[in-house]
Amino acid sequence: MIVITQRFSFKADTTPARKEAVLTAMRRTSAVESTSFSFVGPELGDADDGLTHGYCVAIPDLAALERYVHDPIHLAGDPEILPYLARLTHVRFSDDSDPDLNEKIIVLHQKKLAMYPEWERLLNAIPSGAPEPHRA
Repeated sequence: MIVITQRFSFKADTTPARKEAVLTAMRRTSAVESTSFSFVGPELGDADDGLTHGYCVAIPDLAALERYVHDPIHLAGDPEILPYLARLTHVRFSDDSDPDLNEKIIVLHQKKLAMYPEWERLLNAIPSGAPEPHRA
């Protein structure tokens, strides 16, 4: 299982209606056939770092992750989501014992960046909370 957890905040000028539209697009993306579990919602603790919401997907394996990142619903959702985010961080977890899994995920991500330069531009416009290879 590969679990991707993202924390994010909205740009200050994002209206409540637009925030709800973004969360709806995230829920649609997180529910594609390649995910086993998903969550989208507000941070419940004291978000001292300014990150206000979370997105989490659990994906069974690398083949499912590849389907997830190229899923038409995911591709259509990103332009509805990314322009409204002020900040985005992520962390990945896995119970897979493959020592090369992270490198394989990075290669998959780099392939998507090459295929979709507009997606890369949208991602690179969002500050992250820590240095990281691009988000999956």
